Amino acid sequence: MASRGSRTSTKAISEKTLTVALGQIAPIWLQRDATLAKVVDWIAKGAAEGCDLIIFGEALVPGYPFWVERTEGARFESKLQKELYAHYVDQGVSIEDGDLEPICKAAAKHNTAVYLGIMERAGNRGGHSLYCSMVYIDSSGEIGSVHRKLMPTHEERLVWAIGDGHGLRTHTLGPFTVGGLNCWENWLPLARAALYGQGEDLHVAIWPGNQRNTEDITRHIAREARSYVVSVSGLMRREDIADDLPHADLLRDSADEIMANGGSCLASPTGEWILEPEINVESLRVATIDHQLVLEERHSLDVAGHYSRPDVTRLTVNRKRQSTTEFDD
Repeated sequence: MASRGSRTSTKAISEKTLTVALGQIAPIWLQRDATLAKVVDWIAKGAAEGCDLIIFGEALVPGYPFWVERTEGARFESKLQKELYAHYVDQGVSIEDGDLEPICKAAAKHNTAVYLGIMERAGNRGGHSLYCSMVYIDSSGEIGSVHRKLMPTHEERLVWAIGDGHGLRTHTLGPFTVGGLNCWENWLPLARAALYGQGEDLHVAIWPGNQRNTEDITRHIAREARSYVVSVSGLMRREDIADDLPHADLLRDSADEIMANGGSCLASPTGEWILEPEINVESLRVATIDHQLVLEERHSLDVAGHYSRPDVTRLTVNRKRQSTTEFDD
């Protein structure tokens, strides 16, 4: 495990501080149950480090669709793409069927909140499409929110469906108000504003991987929001492609040696690094953050408070869960 910041002496959440862990790991790629078991193990590791919150990367369970841009994913009616997609959906996470129960039990057992990126096989949308969802589970093991990525990025749209605003929610965690977004939707000013307006002062950004995504925007959001910002990424290497996956040889032949190198990091409300981006290793890095610094930095800039002009510009957010059917029984 890598170096860590100052630590609290007790697991009880302080009135002023919070201990967060960045769980930068590789999935057991395209294998839901095995990846969930790995996450459970890493939650236990985070708890052993005294963490109040442990965060994992985007689409970690069962993994990011790295094959799409490498195997002619846009070819219409491709048998290969259909077979890979079918496997992906089969390994998706059905919250209604209890697939996240092991994570919820681990969070409750260790009194630790969790943010986890999943490919959600959404029952209320028929169960045959996947949504890139960011799930918040509180320290009692209850699911607090499921945020479906508003707009999949580029090739992701070939295998992911478009989400909605239902999960644009924040949660009280110790002295902090925590919220989060998936990957490139962190670049959406209005999505960020939806969280700022709810009092967010700890922003969680999750990514499939790569320092190129995290090294600039993490500090930008921290400076804009005067909040702590934690970016957590996954890893993905050619060696993570198992023999028993469909078309395993083709997937390996088309893969890069490293497709996601991590880049997890943590910035303070001043925009300075607390934990700089780290690459190419699985790691659990831990830091304790102090809410006092948020209050100090909001003195000069509070984008949802004294530095806002809601009489001139304001945001309306539709948080209704979208579906194609509505039944009146």
